[in-house]
Amino acid sequence: MAIQKTHQKVKLSKPRSPIFVLTASLACIAVLYLVSSLLSTPRSIRNLVTDPKNRHSLHEKYLYWGNRIDCPGKHCDSCEGLGHQESSLRCALEEALFLGRTFVMPSRMCINPIHNKKGILHQSGDMVSEERWAASSCAMASLYDLDLMSNTVPVILDNSKMWHHVLTTSMKLGSRGIAHVQGVSRADLKEKSLYSNLLLINRTASPLSWFMECKDRNNRSSIMLPYSFLPSMAAKKLRDAAEKIMALLGDYDAIHVRRGDKLKTRKDRFGVERSLHPHLDRDTRPEFILCRIAKWVPAGRTLFIASNERTPGFFSPLAVRYKLAYSSNYSSLLDPLVENNYQLFMVERLIMMGAKTFIRTFKEDETDLSLTDDPKKNTKIWHIPVYTKDGEDC
Repeated sequence: MAIQKTHQKVKLSKPRSPIFVLTASLACIAVLYLVSSLLSTPRSIRNLVTDPKNRHSLHEKYLYWGNRIDCPGKHCDSCEGLGHQESSLRCALEEALFLGRTFVMPSRMCINPIHNKKGILHQSGDMVSEERWAASSCAMASLYDLDLMSNTVPVILDNSKMWHHVLTTSMKLGSRGIAHVQGVSRADLKEKSLYSNLLLINRTASPLSWFMECKDRNNRSSIMLPYSFLPSMAAKKLRDAAEKIMALLGDYDAIHVRRGDKLKTRKDRFGVERSLHPHLDRDTRPEFILCRIAKWVPAGRTLFIASNERTPGFFSPLAVRYKLAYSSNYSSLLDPLVENNYQLFMVERLIMMGAKTFIRTFKEDETDLSLTDDPKKNTKIWHIPVYTKDGEDC
């Protein structure tokens, strides 16, 4: 009876609009096509597409810049420190964000031996290139939370099944699938259909280091990701460790004292020592730090110190005014999870970001507090180092 009653109502109703019928038909076809596509897609790829943690599919477009941070470029056989590589990585991520593409992230980051003393300094001279690379690098996922990062800029790793599938598909499509670009502006890559409709843009044709593509960084309007973006994307285990240490520190201030890799001197033709940062050695010594930070950090405060200075007890004189704390005080928390100095510095960086007052070595922005007034980036002019006071009193 119910079916018969419904049938009578349909007979009495007004004829459906042709537009409504057409729309409904198209909707049904679309649903059937979607179901058919999913069923015909290999299970491994289907899982990658439908997994809420990885919403990448071949309906998206991709940006590739090489399998190592800063390569192509001048640092393919060696590499710079974490900060330099992050400048390049941030540049590539900004380009992907600007183009609306998923960034293909190198699965490993090179560790410069100068910046690390854990696990990579004792290598055999017989190691081949790839073995040496594996021994002097770490997994990108051990440094960054890629799922968290993908909330802002979608990323996949270059050793993932998804990337293999994208690469295979782009090669089958030929000129319609991939372009090896060099010297093409971001605006053209985004606006010209020659590039914008391609599945994959490959930047490895460029001989420049990645960060060189972002050399207009003094133009604030061109910066899409702040300096704090990558530090805040640290892997979850590193963020958790930093949170625990911050809880133990309580109310604290922090300073970053960069010495080792920046205190470079050389003699001129007259035998006189010169430095690119003439005041840095002086300004990062304890007696000068005490004088510099007195107006920013009251006596009696807990002061967390992060530094690449390796002289034991170097900062002990600061204890006359402050309660000193270092990451080494929390080795029971850090030793089980920190495998290299990049991870250690990422934890320290989060701790410094959480301080009530944070003082850098060099200014990054005009509003920053810093230990020295020497510019971080200079004109490659070598000066005679200065070790005397400039007349200021504490």
